[in-house]
Amino acid sequence: MTHLQHHARERHAPPDGQLLRYSDGRPITARRYDHLWHRIGRHLSWVSAQGISTHWLRHTTLTWVERNFGYAIARAYAGHAETTGDAGTTTTYVRASLTEVAAALAALTGEAHPCA
Repeated sequence: MTHLQHHARERHAPPDGQLLRYSDGRPITARRYDHLWHRIGRHLSWVSAQGISTHWLRHTTLTWVERNFGYAIARAYAGHAETTGDAGTTTTYVRASLTEVAAALAALTGEAHPCA
């Protein structure tokens, strides 16, 4: 987290905007993410063999959050706090607080979170 915070300061990432940025401060693109995973896969064969990607990490992280903290917190963690579409009546009633989402992040990273 310390390195990500340093990157954000160095690249002038806005607090509510995309974190990873080019050296000139522009947000990196989806194409850049794809290229990074391709490069990582050349050095770590298991990354290529398992099809690791940004989406894979998101899916795996959200699965872990759901299993350990519940559906509502995983939904909020993913940024899906508001019901969209017909996801079922239960989603109307389940909500997670910022404190609960921060606690999940703290547990996942092993680092304290100021909102937890």
